[in-house]
Amino acid sequence: MRKAPNSIDADVLLDWYAETARDLPWRRAEVTAWQILMSEIMLQQTPVVRVEPIWREWVARWPVPSAMAASSQAEVLRAWGKLGYPRRALRLHECARVLAAEHGDEVPADVEVLLSLPGIGAYTARAVACFAYGQRVPVVDTNVRRVVARAVHGRAEAGNPSSRDLPETEALLPQQIDRAAVFSAALMELGATVCTARTPDCTRCPLPTCAWVTAGRPVSEIVRRTQKYEGTDRQARGRLLDVLRGATGPVERVRLDLAWPRDSGQRARALDSLLVDGLIEQTVDGLFALAGEGGNAS
Repeated sequence: MRKAPNSIDADVLLDWYAETARDLPWRRAEVTAWQILMSEIMLQQTPVVRVEPIWREWVARWPVPSAMAASSQAEVLRAWGKLGYPRRALRLHECARVLAAEHGDEVPADVEVLLSLPGIGAYTARAVACFAYGQRVPVVDTNVRRVVARAVHGRAEAGNPSSRDLPETEALLPQQIDRAAVFSAALMELGATVCTARTPDCTRCPLPTCAWVTAGRPVSEIVRRTQKYEGTDRQARGRLLDVLRGATGPVERVRLDLAWPRDSGQRARALDSLLVDGLIEQTVDGLFALAGEGGNAS
């Protein structure tokens, strides 16, 4: 059967994925929905190479939600290490408590139920339904959006997220449910390893047709802004958190001052944001500690 002009050849993509897919541990058959959920939370804006060792530690330490729920917030934050965006760890801990208390220590399969859980957004809910339960639901991340933009629409970049992303991607899925779930993984893999943002390797692309290549690979009109880390509030927050992760209890303010001496205003701003986010606590004595370790926090 000939493919419509604006489609992706599922047979070709699935064959390519079967032959070349990375052997990522959360893709293996024995992995549970909870463990897939942990991987999806960790992988948000974080490279696979940084996630894999931490994920393995978490699977061994917290194989089911109730195991994590029995741990403190501070234990989870310490185990999160330097993955970045540590609020994700707190939200996952909160999610584990709900799963243990209200869902029989299991991750639900229904997208709408998943969306009702703490810290679970539209992408994560569909990723769990698809990758853990094999459902035919569109899973759209930046990699998928880029592949669809290029192969289907002939654009170099996908642009800003749109309400069209889910229905457009769902229309590309094979009708057969088990093939659709693998197709979603394959589409994501193609964007992550071949059809990359900065250096797409079209010579390795398995797709027989690509609207972007056909159009002469037009240059993107989107101007990317490089996100620096050095000297940012994010770095300041990380330094302050490092102090508290390494402490055995609440610490004095001077310990935090020494961790970021370059800009007192920025340090104060970072400290305040950590308190607002619930990542740290201030005790009635004016000391600072990780969430859950402040005793009688103020």
